[in-house]
Amino acid sequence: MRRFVLAFALCAAFAAPANAADHEIRMLNKGAKGLMVFEPDVVHVAPGDTVTFVATNPGHDARSIAGMIPEGAEPFAGKLGKDIRVTFTQPGVYGVECRPHYGMGMVAAVIVGEPVNLATAAAVKHPKMAAKRFEGIFATVQSAEAK
Repeated sequence: MRRFVLAFALCAAFAAPANAADHEIRMLNKGAKGLMVFEPDVVHVAPGDTVTFVATNPGHDARSIAGMIPEGAEPFAGKLGKDIRVTFTQPGVYGVECRPHYGMGMVAAVIVGEPVNLATAAAVKHPKMAAKRFEGIFATVQSAEAK
């Protein structure tokens, strides 16, 4: 019986990653919401899911924004013009920027499970265009939370 329980636990542990989903965010010079955008600019994922930031157009990167990741989460930073694949394990809001185009408002948010750090993430100061885009992003997230 003990072997059965152990075998079941091992199978469950190895099967868990198979349930994780893969999501994609494209880094674009021009998208539905204007110039220099992540598309989509908000994704909701489950803990353990992966997001691939695809350098669809050259000259972009994706990196976490200081103060806009959950406590205990690891920051990430991609290389210019390269895709980056990030597995999100900690629940919360992750702010994402394209370093060269941050001042132009090239930002996004990955919401992992419950947005436990939403107020903290929303309080971070940004350049004018990035702040405006984050206002829209956070309004969408708060609207979804109200439902």
